[in-house]
Amino acid sequence: AVLAVASLGQPRAANADYTNALKGVSQVKAVFDVSASSAFRLNLVFKAVEDVYKDETVNALAKAPEAAVVFHGPAVKLLSTDAKHYKQQNQDEVKKFQDMLRQMSADGVKVEVCQYALEVLKVDPKTVIPEIHQVGNGFVSIVGYETQGYSVVVIP
Repeated sequence: AVLAVASLGQPRAANADYTNALKGVSQVKAVFDVSASSAFRLNLVFKAVEDVYKDETVNALAKAPEAAVVFHGPAVKLLSTDAKHYKQQNQDEVKKFQDMLRQMSADGVKVEVCQYALEVLKVDPKTVIPEIHQVGNGFVSIVGYETQGYSVVVIP
């Protein structure tokens, strides 16, 4: 299992062939439903998430890709500037993850956090990094994106 997760951080093969997967596809639209709480794990997985909208094959389709990320559950703690929420984790990994989210937002990815989860997990909404859009209920966002034609990818 560790090897499988570690391989996610490796660069994608230059000769990746998506012929079957993208047959008849004119646009990739994905929403990532994230509740995972490990900054280390998310840093590995989010390299692959970035590839969904940065991949040259995906970008060669008729329409530009669209991506969204919705955080709920324990993952919301990683979005705070208050280190008390992730003191058990490597601070450099959390900073790296937050920096990656800032870049994704700058790239046009819609990044959202569930305010309900913030409240339940006692994360002050004022401490959430500003690049993250706060929504009342993350599940409403997931359902809304899915209704708009986004494929849902769960990152538990």
